Amino acid sequence: MAQELFALGFRHSIVVPMTDSTASGGPSLPQERRLVTSIPGPRSQALLERRTASVAAGVGITLPVFVERAGGGVIADVDGNSLIDFGSGIAVVGVGNAAEAVVARVQEQVARFTHTCFMVTPYDVYVDVCEALGRLTPGHHEKKSALFNSGAEAVENAVKISRSHTGRQAVVVFDHGYHGRTNLTMALTAKNMPYKHGFGPFAPEVYRVPMSYPFHDGLEGAAAAQRAIDLIDKQVGAANVACVVIEPIQGEGGFIVPAPGFLPALADWCRQTGAVFVADEIQTGFCRTGDWFACDDENVVPDLVTTAKGIAGGLPLAAVTGRAEIMDAPHVGGLGGTYGGNPVACAAALGAIETMQTHDLAARARSIGEVMRSRLTEMADRHDVIGDVRGRGAMMAIELVRPGTREPDAAVTGAVARACHAEGLVVLTCGTYGNVLRFLPPLVMPDHLLDEGLTILDKAFASTS
Repeated sequence: MAQELFALGFRHSIVVPMTDSTASGGPSLPQERRLVTSIPGPRSQALLERRTASVAAGVGITLPVFVERAGGGVIADVDGNSLIDFGSGIAVVGVGNAAEAVVARVQEQVARFTHTCFMVTPYDVYVDVCEALGRLTPGHHEKKSALFNSGAEAVENAVKISRSHTGRQAVVVFDHGYHGRTNLTMALTAKNMPYKHGFGPFAPEVYRVPMSYPFHDGLEGAAAAQRAIDLIDKQVGAANVACVVIEPIQGEGGFIVPAPGFLPALADWCRQTGAVFVADEIQTGFCRTGDWFACDDENVVPDLVTTAKGIAGGLPLAAVTGRAEIMDAPHVGGLGGTYGGNPVACAAALGAIETMQTHDLAARARSIGEVMRSRLTEMADRHDVIGDVRGRGAMMAIELVRPGTREPDAAVTGAVARACHAEGLVVLTCGTYGNVLRFLPPLVMPDHLLDEGLTILDKAFASTS
């Protein structure tokens, strides 16, 4: 079925589902796992020594293989190994590495110009991206956007905009939430280690309330929301709240999917009290959860949406998009930044959106999610360390616990991840207690690689039990 593409100079295209023979994006890499050395191989180990000598120790690594090429569902390293990618650069390359439309638009833009600063002499691709965000994000009201460089920068600016609009100061966030590494976003982030430890003092007027966490609290969405709202009313005061900032599905905190009704109740409370409802869709946005945005699942319409990660196929770009009257609250010159909305990154975003639309990657994410949920649930039946299977679309996770309890087991989580890495499967951990394995395959991953990756994961549990 043909999809109508947005008016950004896109050509109408037939939707092509992602199958084994039609994986999109990236160099012409064989879509296969191939191990020719141990992981990491000798060339990666040599580069790791150079990295240790020249890169600050505070910059961590999940898997010390140095990448040479990547595309579709694989990452090829400098030793000739080809790994299955269940990480997508932390949900960034949903359209695949070096996706064809992204590369074409970037090359064209680089040949034209690489930077002028939009605040000095503007350019059309910035406006194109803002127009696309207005059409794509939830709701049919009048919207405006401002572009930035990173997710943390987008969240900071969403807070600035909310405070300017409301004349209030308090910011409400949630247990297990993650919003970035700058001073303000560290204050918004729940987890101390490694994100906050030793870096204080943090920005004031930030208040944390309980998240809906069905696996642990057992509450229905409305009850969980009322618990949070009662704390806001008592400890903060509704009249003081500038904004409520929440990830519709929490990312770093453990891929926590709130119970149905939780988000709509919070959004309703914000409308009633005049607080700005900010959806942090940085990890969940751009087809990752099976909708263009995770809020679409319950038809929640945020006042502001922050985006980054999947927006531009791997180039640094972020945005705040929202109700025009809220976005226009800051004074002229109050928003911006030298590199915000860089023209090359904007061109990449247009290519990424084109790819998502042409290949109906929201539907592909739903298909990936169905396969993953079925396989992970079956694994949970055989491996009693798996306490919970959760997620939506191509954003799935399993929480590992001590058998017979709901106590986190970070040690087993790390052991399973290392076993997967040794067999050429890139997986990531997360969670406040480090006991969640999260899976974020590129949305263009072919079926056979998805199946093989899940088989490796299953064997990793058997080898570590």
